[in-house]
Amino acid sequence: MKNKDLKRLKRTELLEIMLAQSEEIDRLREELERTRKMLKSREVRIENSGSIAEAALEIYRVVERTQKAADLYLENVKRKAESEE
Repeated sequence: MKNKDLKRLKRTELLEIMLAQSEEIDRLREELERTRKMLKSREVRIENSGSIAEAALEIYRVVERTQKAADLYLENVKRKAESEE
């Protein structure tokens, strides 16, 4: 709306326009807040997924070392059993 048009409006019409704009601003602020919360939630999930991936890799390494130790133990038991025969 141009300035000329605004000057021609009655006071109540101007107030109605201001009220409508105020309501729109409030709605947009709420939407922005919801969007920020969603973004924050996604950022947390992304950070956690990195932590979960690192934890899974560490568990894999522990299991791998445990398996190697178990294999070595069995090999030693077999050797000892063979040498006793």
